[in-house]
Amino acid sequence: MSEANRGVGVGPPQEAEPSGDGLREALARLDRARVPADLFGDDEAGAARRYRRLARVLHPDATGGRTRDAFIRLNELWRTYNRDDAALITTRRHAYRLGGDAIGGDLAELYRASRGDGGRDVVLKMPRDPHDGDLLEREAVALRQLPRDGDRKFLPYVPRLVESFRHRDAGTGAQRQVNAIAALDGFRTLATVAKAFPDGVDPRDVAWMWRRLLVGLGFAHRAGVLHGAILPEHVMIHPEKHGLVLVDWCYSVPGCYAHVDSSGRVPAMVARHADRYPPEVPGRRPASPATDIFMATRCMTDLMGDKAPKAMRTFARGCTLPAQNRRPSDAWRLLADLDELLEKLYGRRRFRPFHLPDHR
Repeated sequence: MSEANRGVGVGPPQEAEPSGDGLREALARLDRARVPADLFGDDEAGAARRYRRLARVLHPDATGGRTRDAFIRLNELWRTYNRDDAALITTRRHAYRLGGDAIGGDLAELYRASRGDGGRDVVLKMPRDPHDGDLLEREAVALRQLPRDGDRKFLPYVPRLVESFRHRDAGTGAQRQVNAIAALDGFRTLATVAKAFPDGVDPRDVAWMWRRLLVGLGFAHRAGVLHGAILPEHVMIHPEKHGLVLVDWCYSVPGCYAHVDSSGRVPAMVARHADRYPPEVPGRRPASPATDIFMATRCMTDLMGDKAPKAMRTFARGCTLPAQNRRPSDAWRLLADLDELLEKLYGRRRFRPFHLPDHR
């Protein structure tokens, strides 16, 4: 059976055998259980004792058949708990069934998974190297800080963290930090967009992507979080709805993380994109909002390629200066400047449908 840490500081289910109001107590516990671990706890021996006690109380023979449905559900949960199924991961809060092959990310494998409670699908993010668990923890901290300290109307610009937990690989015994993140449907990375338009994307289409990227950064920075790795694979757009989500916050610098790491530095770099980082990152100097703005601008100019008009190239050049303190550091103010530029170039803003051709 796949195992996971089922919560720190949460005691196991009571082991006392129900008596007196035992039937009502057993039914209530069964009703509250969302996943098998809620009912049976962590250790196998204790789980077996709890199952036997509940089975005695809930057996239809003991209740004149009144608890038949409850007894069936008890046994379904018990079978799930004991199933030797590498595709099932059970935590204190949820049961996840993995579906399909993993997608390789920078430092983690991503698994799409359905939830046992019928909730929205998630992506389970597991580091290939267990020692990279600190980066997954950093992402979880950032994704908790953003809704807590930021303006909630901008939450669609960032992924939603369902939970973060420890998981033991049944085959190797290795413990890994795992983040369960609500799945995104219909979104594509900027890397995919670039491949679909090898001659460059029309600047009028890049305009809405750039605007939304600055909104996402403005939201995060006001909440006290730097992303730290604005790369084509980490910016996802919804072509039809003109949505944008900033993903992969493993390299972030959350302000509330300062008690753990007060350096203010981006913790790691994606090696294949080393040329996309501003000098302060490889120089191991503190990052700032200007760091994210530098990398975001590079994403946009690379999308346009030679199609970028001169005025846009000049605008971008000011955002990618080597000197960190000479770059813009307020994404909201920069957005206003960009809007002014776009109006001069293309007139009043209006919706422009964007079609992403299939790319194999």
